[in-house]
Amino acid sequence: MESKTLHILEQVRKLYQKYGIKSITMDDVAKNLNISKKTVYEHFKDKEDLVGNVMMLEHERTCGFLSGIEGKNLNAIEELFEVYKMINGLFRDYNPSMEFDIRKYYPKLSLKIKEIRRKGMLESALNNLDKGKKEGLYRKELNAMIIAKLHVFRIENLFENDFFTLEELTSFKVFHEIFIYHLQGVLSHDGRAFFDANFEKFRATLV
Repeated sequence: MESKTLHILEQVRKLYQKYGIKSITMDDVAKNLNISKKTVYEHFKDKEDLVGNVMMLEHERTCGFLSGIEGKNLNAIEELFEVYKMINGLFRDYNPSMEFDIRKYYPKLSLKIKEIRRKGMLESALNNLDKGKKEGLYRKELNAMIIAKLHVFRIENLFENDFFTLEELTSFKVFHEIFIYHLQGVLSHDGRAFFDANFEKFRATLV
């Protein structure tokens, strides 16, 4: 992706995060980026194309974060904690109106993005579960596919409903309970011992 296109996408992402998607027109994009509307259309054929590229950029960055975590040579529990920290950070930047707007005004694009995200989250969850089983930190008999799907389902629903406030979702209290809730179902005896011995260290990295 050329640098000019990437710059536009990064700036538009900030506008969408702040104001939502529906309220930001192509004229607003040109004005806020101090470029001509013609320049915007040289990079994106229409608003739907722009929205799709912004969402894909977000997904690619998330994948990049996940790959970075997987490359740190951590064990499965440490790796999962880093993933949950990343998700917690995503909640901090989350604007519910973005998801609402894309579902309402770009339903086909919304479904496409959801499928891509879901595939990535499922693959990441399966990799972590398989790694934990091999390390002896997770239960050998657990059904990785079922647990991975439950994990993805839970994360998706946190983003897509208003049962929790954003303040709750980004608080350590909720983060802690979600993390523990998942781990309690998968830890082996050795995994539980490792987690209990290291939880305060994990907790300190969030402060």
